[in-house]
Amino acid sequence: MRAAPTILHLDMDAFYASVEQASKPSLRGKAVIVGGLGPRGVVATASYEARRFGVHSAMPMGQARRLCPNGAYLIPRFSLYRQVSDVVMAMLRELSPLVEPLSLDEAFVDLEAGGVAFDSRTARETGERLRADIRAATGLSGSVGLAGSKMLAKVASEEAKPAGLLLIEPGTERELLAPMSVRTLPGVGPATGEHLRRAGITTVGELAEAGEDELVRMVGRSAGAGLYRMALGLDDRPVVAERDAKSVSVEDTFDVDLHDRVRIRGEVQRLADRCVQRLRGSGHSGRTIVLKVRRYDFSTLTRSETLRGPTDDPAVVREAAARLLEGVDTTGGVRLLGVGVTGLADYTQEDLFAQSLAAEPDGAERVQGAEGADGSGGDAAEAGAAVAEAEAADGAREAAETPGEPEPAPERRWSAGSDVRHAVYGPGWVQGSGVGRVTVRFEQPGSEPGRVRTFRVDDPELEPSDPLPLVGDEG
Repeated sequence: MRAAPTILHLDMDAFYASVEQASKPSLRGKAVIVGGLGPRGVVATASYEARRFGVHSAMPMGQARRLCPNGAYLIPRFSLYRQVSDVVMAMLRELSPLVEPLSLDEAFVDLEAGGVAFDSRTARETGERLRADIRAATGLSGSVGLAGSKMLAKVASEEAKPAGLLLIEPGTERELLAPMSVRTLPGVGPATGEHLRRAGITTVGELAEAGEDELVRMVGRSAGAGLYRMALGLDDRPVVAERDAKSVSVEDTFDVDLHDRVRIRGEVQRLADRCVQRLRGSGHSGRTIVLKVRRYDFSTLTRSETLRGPTDDPAVVREAAARLLEGVDTTGGVRLLGVGVTGLADYTQEDLFAQSLAAEPDGAERVQGAEGADGSGGDAAEAGAAVAEAEAADGAREAAETPGEPEPAPERRWSAGSDVRHAVYGPGWVQGSGVGRVTVRFEQPGSEPGRVRTFRVDDPELEPSDPLPLVGDEG
């Protein structure tokens, strides 16, 4: 615990939804829900206007639509969120070399290490200046907490929401925390909160009064001791600059359960390629390949394989994921698949040949389902997917070469919230699409709410576009 409130916690307000409202003038002040739009989609972020209807993060999208039927439901635009996040994080690094990002929209900053604050007055001035700078650079609001520890700074920023600043003076921690719900403390989720409630403990003050011995008896030694320290406002954790990623992963939830084994294999291969793309983008390689399968009954299976050395080779990751899939029963159907890489390193194993099974001479037999020496049958999935892809390509070529009956082009899909540009009307975004039509609202950051126009989904003058910056020239 510090004697001065020089640890800052920044939490951008309803970040994804706020970015969407800033970039789409017609949505300002409206209920906006960002997340997966399919039947099994989940809410990523809801604007404060949507939260009044009971919508919140991690809620099934179907439930959100029932609670807030007139809200604007949009797909996430992570490329834009990352751009905005980069601007905000750069501002934090100007304040201190010790910046600990927790996500795209949240970070701790050690103001004392940066020499910008040493007491309550200078800390408050720095926090207010940061909020103003973020507003000027992005058009968005962030909430700031200032305290002598990370835990208290995070509690303060939560209490300051939205668009506020709260400074907790050292020495006032217990008084401030006492009336708060136990759920205010980091790590106290619904299960722990309910367990404590049944024991008659609902506030932080009651938690402190219970004593360490009683809490250890209730929730175990490690958790009990940690809860007691937090209830007293004690937290000595330092701000750690640029926390290293421990893993890289991607996953997809499917609108309809997958039953076809070939389709499942193909999806795993596609996820493996996306995972490697993200892995390379972070400048890492990894040793352990992880496959995640959530089945029709919501049971989740995780399988992993550790390689001889770190890799960022897509073929190696695909083959490992395929081998792992061979050991999973998908008979009843699959609702979610994921591929990840852990054991990250900043270098790549030079001899990848030893890890890859692609060059084995009996590959042709393995395509037909024969197992390799390790009993894995790993190349069959990759080869099967390749054969299916090749057959599809051959079929497309044959159709193209057949005179008189050209294959119709697939219908273009326009997801709600995605960016577009029209040759005549300029930049806009998709409000919705269906029955061969797409509705677009033509507006951009800083403009007045724009007009809505409807086009055929195959209109040649309508094209997908990159997001426009929230502030400044549209490029």
